[in-house]
Amino acid sequence: MIKVLFICHGNICRSPMAEFVMKDLLVKKGLADQFYIASAATSTEEIWNGVGNPVYPPAKKELAKHGISCEGKRAVQVTKADYARYDYLICMDSNNVRNLTRIIGPDVDNKVSMLLDYAGRQGQSIADPWYLGDFGATYRDVVAGCEGLIEKLTERN
Repeated sequence: MIKVLFICHGNICRSPMAEFVMKDLLVKKGLADQFYIASAATSTEEIWNGVGNPVYPPAKKELAKHGISCEGKRAVQVTKADYARYDYLICMDSNNVRNLTRIIGPDVDNKVSMLLDYAGRQGQSIADPWYLGDFGATYRDVVAGCEGLIEKLTERN
């Protein structure tokens, strides 16, 4: 089983969008049983007294427009142990990579990447809709990255 962890700053917009888009694509391709998909934050800003906030309503609404539910998802923070637990730790932007490295230490197994790398857009960030308000653009970028990731992972296995 291939284990993928999507990572962003707060785990309420981009990384949960990637988690649930990926799960949806895998179900549609009949590959869901070959993968374990989750998402996490580099910060604790959306986690209060150990309880994470739910997916940000506009992100949830964007997913719902495409028939994707993220019901029950709450923000969690990535841990050092996640480096051993997952095969791929996929960040939404370079700040996430930097902050993730502070948590996990050096990426000795080359597990850390950015989502748009898989869409042929090396080093490019998924724009944070929290600031831009364009959840549709974020969704389209997430889909492109997830489709590229699936292509890469299924050709490898």
